[in-house]
Parts: sequence; structure tokens; C-alpha cells
Amino acid sequence: MDAHPRAAPARVVEQHRTGYLVAQAPDEAVGVESLPEWQLPRCPPEQRAAVGDWVLVEDGRVVVLLPRRTVIKRGAAGEHYRQQVIAANIDRVLVVCGLDGDFNPRRIERYLLLVRGGGAEPLIVLTKADHGSAEVDAAREALADVVGADVPVIAVNARDAASASALAPWLGEGVTAVLVGSSGAGKSTLTNTLLGRERMRTGEVRASDDRGRHTTTHRALIPLPSGACLIDTPGMRELKPTGEEVIAENFTDIEALAEQCRFRDCGHCNEPGCAVRAAVQAGTLGPARFANFLKLSDEHAAAARQLEERRRNPQPTSGSKRRR
Repeated sequence: MDAHPRAAPARVVEQHRTGYLVAQAPDEAVGVESLPEWQLPRCPPEQRAAVGDWVLVEDGRVVVLLPRRTVIKRGAAGEHYRQQVIAANIDRVLVVCGLDGDFNPRRIERYLLLVRGGGAEPLIVLTKADHGSAEVDAAREALADVVGADVPVIAVNARDAASASALAPWLGEGVTAVLVGSSGAGKSTLTNTLLGRERMRTGEVRASDDRGRHTTTHRALIPLPSGACLIDTPGMRELKPTGEEVIAENFTDIEALAEQCRFRDCGHCNEPGCAVRAAVQAGTLGPARFANFLKLSDEHAAAARQLEERRRNPQPTSGSKRRR
């Protein structure tokens, strides 16, 4: 603040290629330019402002990115290690999943890994609950060993305001929440219902596979009548760990079993006396959950190695000049 005495704090409500929309009050967004270094191709994405970030603005330009309280991010697609910030300074992450072909407990496990790694509180929202109570009950049963007792699971009809009001306890005044989930899960429909008006464009879901198109093309922070702020996001097909998460926090049941293994460094593959594989064989641990645990553990370990390598050997920005 001392270096920019005329700067004012504002919150990022939309992120674009070369600039941002920021707001100091609800529905008062203005366009500002980004820091020049953020526009360089080699600038790490997580070091740029994202939707939900607080920044200092002076003369129509962002001059400082303020520290983040929480963040949700993922490993970006591509061969080289990079991170992508989905949203910052959020209280709750609503993981939206449709009760149709979109429902996938293994993908929800991935979302929970990313959410908990950033410090926000997860909430599972099952949309299309109008399909029937049998589908809701089956989904809750399938998620029993995935979410544990500390993560609420709420089923709603995203098109019905009365049904969506079940989310009110988690969207009170001053709360910032972000919607994440695949295309066609009903995120934009739910946003419109919570707003009470059609703001976000929605699209039909293909009958052949219950998949939707990307009707939301960018992230946007929207004030709700309840006094909460809601961030809608495009559908995400790839959910790669960043290497900063803690696997044990998301698989406490498997970690508890691992304590009973004969060897402390048991890899749960072919070692004798493995309590984890014994639980799978006994039917007390689902084989799909165990397989996803092994897969995510491997991906997380690889991402952690790449992250450490990048921290040891940071790449110069494309604007850096080499000495001859």
C-alpha cells in the first residue's frame, strides 16, 4: 500500500486475455489492464490474478495482487507442469453432478482432492433430482465412502427455485462460493435459479450420453440476492492434481487400513500382510475406490516431483534478457 498510496482495493469478477473486470461494490464492474508481466507466455498462471482475487487498482491498471485466503486450482493440461487457478478467496466449493450419465463418484473424489488442497469447504450438489428419489438414494449410497460424514450431499432440481433453496444455509451473506463440475451438470441453470433471472446461457444435454456443451465460456463472479457471491465456471474434463494436496485427507478409510499393514512402507501391491488388499478381498473396501486411490497417489507423486523441480529451476520469462 505504501508504494501505491492512491491505489484502491477491488475484486476480480471476470478474467480475460489481457485484462480484468473488477468491482468495489456489487454490479459496479469496470475494466482494468493487467500487470505487464502477467501477459508474458512464461508467467506461471497461478501468479496472475484470477476470479475472486483481491487486487489494488490505480489509474485503470492492476498494480498489486493481494495474498489469497483460499484457492482451488488444478494441474493444467499439457506436457509441462503448470497450474491453473479456478477461483480464489472462496469459502465453499459446490461440486455439481447430475443424476444421469454425468454421475461419477470417482470424478467427485478428484474434485474433493483439489478442493481440500486449497482450504475451502466442499459441498456435493446432485442436480436433476426430479428424476426420482430412487436415483437420489442410489447416489447417496454410492458416495457414502467417498465424502465421509463431513461433506454434505444436497439433491436439487436446478430449475426449481423451491428445490434450490435447500442450498440457502451454505449461501448466506458474505459467503463466496464457486460451482465446479462437468458440462451439462446444471451449473449455469442453478446459477440462474439462485439469481431469479436468466443471466447465464444454458444449453440442452445430448440424449445419447447426457453430456452438455460448454455454455459457460469464462469464469464470472456474480452477487446473489442472499448477499453471497457465486462464481460459475466452464465445465472441466481434466482434473489433474497439483502436487500440493494431501492424499491422506481424502482417503482416511484407506489410510486407517494402511496402519494395520505388516510393513510400514507397504505399497499395497504384492506385499504380504497388506491390510488394504485384504479389505478389498473381504468386500469391506470397494475395488473401484482402491484403484482410484492408487491412480491418484501416482498422479499426485508425479505432480509433486514436477513442482519441486520447477521450484528448484524456475524458468525465465520470455521477456528476460540473457547475458552474452
